[in-house]
Amino acid sequence: MSTFHAVVWMDHSEAHVVMFDREHTEAQRIKSRSHHKHQGKTEDLSQFFAAIAQALSGTREVLLAGPGLARNQFRDWCAKHNAAVAGAVVDSVAADHPSDAQLVAMARQYFKKFDNMASDPSMA
Repeated sequence: MSTFHAVVWMDHSEAHVVMFDREHTEAQRIKSRSHHKHQGKTEDLSQFFAAIAQALSGTREVLLAGPGLARNQFRDWCAKHNAAVAGAVVDSVAADHPSDAQLVAMARQYFKKFDNMASDPSMA
């Protein structure tokens, strides 16, 4: 499903990738194989990050969410290894453990504000 928006909730053990448009949502869970869940060793997480980036292929705007450092480490990994996804990431926000429905609701609210700011020349 190629959509305009996606939201990714992630920690070091799994990612919930939800792509959505006005009428549809598609969710995918990606599990990490890392045994270093809280140590944040990016080299151990490279395959995990690559799988997330693959799931986001073709999405134009991505919001990252999660409770810890994984979302920022993913953003840094993308800057080095996947420029297309790095360019699509619009923000990284702290979020505990929402359901997929709560995650989409949060992202819809975020993107509504983001889109309004992007279209307002005074915000540029």
